[in-house]
Amino acid sequence: MNQHVPIPSIRPNRRITGMSAVLLPFLAPGEIDWQSFDQHVARTCDAGLVPAVNMDTGYINLLDDAARLEVLGRTQAVTGGRMFVAGAFVKDSPGNRFALATYAARIDDIQKRGGTPVIFQSFGLTQQGDPEIVESYRQLASCCDRFVGFELGTMFAPFGQIYRESVYRGLMAIPQCLGAKHSSLRRDLEWQRLAWRDEVRPDFLVLTGNDLAIDMVMYGSDYLLGLSSFAPDLFAKRDAAWLAGDAAFFQLNDVLQYLGFLAFRTPIPAYKHSAAMFLHQRGWIKSNLTHPDSPLRPESDNPILTDILRQLSNYA
Repeated sequence: MNQHVPIPSIRPNRRITGMSAVLLPFLAPGEIDWQSFDQHVARTCDAGLVPAVNMDTGYINLLDDAARLEVLGRTQAVTGGRMFVAGAFVKDSPGNRFALATYAARIDDIQKRGGTPVIFQSFGLTQQGDPEIVESYRQLASCCDRFVGFELGTMFAPFGQIYRESVYRGLMAIPQCLGAKHSSLRRDLEWQRLAWRDEVRPDFLVLTGNDLAIDMVMYGSDYLLGLSSFAPDLFAKRDAAWLAGDAAFFQLNDVLQYLGFLAFRTPIPAYKHSAAMFLHQRGWIKSNLTHPDSPLRPESDNPILTDILRQLSNYA
């Protein structure tokens, strides 16, 4: 723990901005359940959260272009002008140059369908020096009206990087950057970003990606989470309780965090199978299959998820 980062004050009665990654469900190995996907996007919107598609929860690194574009088109149709965000993902290799043209094409695909791009990191982006990284984001900003940044630890992806202060401040200096998802799984680093945000640009969204500490919203973070895909309705109720100063926030948050600890254990990418199992139990998707190239959870998780669902039914 970085001893130089003080624990910030809790910020009660704050309106939380919630962005929720939408799981891409499957009917059979390799066969996407588009009807259930559409319904989950609608469910997320109707709860008052911002749907986030083509994220890790939507297997963006495993999708072909046809599926990626189908996700965008369907999300545009379902959201009907309401805000959604979508991952701008560029697959590259160590030593590759920053692929500005490819990023620009991904951004254009998203913007043409009414979405706001979330800029995934890549080897070409993060293997540059800090000034070059900031300049790359400035170049991306010239391609779009607005975007969301994204920094993630290498436990999630080998091309990930948690930025140094100069890069993060550089992001905040770009007017088109609405905020940045932070996925270090460390409270101290996220608290640090909240302090920088408060000092430099109070409207900048520090979007926690810490599914193991979803109470970061108490300290001023907003969120872009995979865990909220399990229960966008209940995350919305939790957020409303925080705004109202209702102590029910804490008990609901505790059960949701219990779900997070189970789902996001090693291997972390298997949380998507946990999500499919849970959503299938809720009757919201037609099967509990995950992508065939994504890791599995054991069948023994199902009764544990059933018990968590029973606990959460008190808040439904």
